[in-house]
Amino acid sequence: MNQYETVFILTPVLSDDQMKEAVAKFKNLLTENGAEILNEETWGLKKMAYAIQKKSTGFYCLLEFKAEPTIVKTLETGFRRDEKVIRFITVKLDKYAAQYAEKRRNKYAKKEEA
Repeated sequence: MNQYETVFILTPVLSDDQMKEAVAKFKNLLTENGAEILNEETWGLKKMAYAIQKKSTGFYCLLEFKAEPTIVKTLETGFRRDEKVIRFITVKLDKYAAQYAEKRRNKYAKKEEA
């Protein structure tokens, strides 16, 4: 199994509940296909560098997971079919990126505790 990281941007016209529902939908898609979710971060509403579909802000979400390579295609098909998703990118992490991601997760967890 490989380790992946995907960041997707949801349209800013969604309510908080709709945004959380969309994130849960993609998490369920991954777990139903045998992926193990390592980390989930919701970065909130952020201003984008340039307008996409005439929108200058969006809800940013990050999912870090371990899965077989075939699941990535299924996930990206789900992103393309969902009109709430403006942009997405999925990256396979090499061993150095995976180590960095683990450090970042631990640092983020310590902030949450404080």
